[in-house]
Amino acid sequence: MAAHLPRILQEAGATLPAAIAAAALVGPAQVAARILEFSFMRHVQPLTSAQVASLAHPVGAGILLAAGAPAAPVFTIAHGAGNGVMTIANGTLPLYLFGSGGYGMRQGLLLMPARFLQAGAPFVFDLLLSRIGTGALAVSAAFGVASFLALALLRVWTHPR
Repeated sequence: MAAHLPRILQEAGATLPAAIAAAALVGPAQVAARILEFSFMRHVQPLTSAQVASLAHPVGAGILLAAGAPAAPVFTIAHGAGNGVMTIANGTLPLYLFGSGGYGMRQGLLLMPARFLQAGAPFVFDLLLSRIGTGALAVSAAFGVASFLALALLRVWTHPR
């Protein structure tokens, strides 16, 4: 996403300067979300944090697709915030679910498929962007919604009522 962010925002109707200005909000949004995670959400279960983070990009993408260029900062802040919290959740969620025994090995096994997919993601996203324009955001948002649903199932399986 980062490699194509200004282009996505331009496809949504933003000028190049506006797209670059909005894209510059991703980093501060990541940091701000991590601070909020540490200060206000520290007592929230990691599963809940991961679910919230997984919906941030789809919500931002939906707003951008509906409102166009004026919503570019909203999208980049939502995307950055979700990304910032998800980096924390990637470390804390396996620890919460499985405990500390074999944590390093488990993390490696869990993250390996994601790293392989991330290697090809810029190329695939560029193809989508070239063929369907801002519709590529709907595809990436669908992955976020799928992640949310998988986490919801994980909640049901690990904490049945």
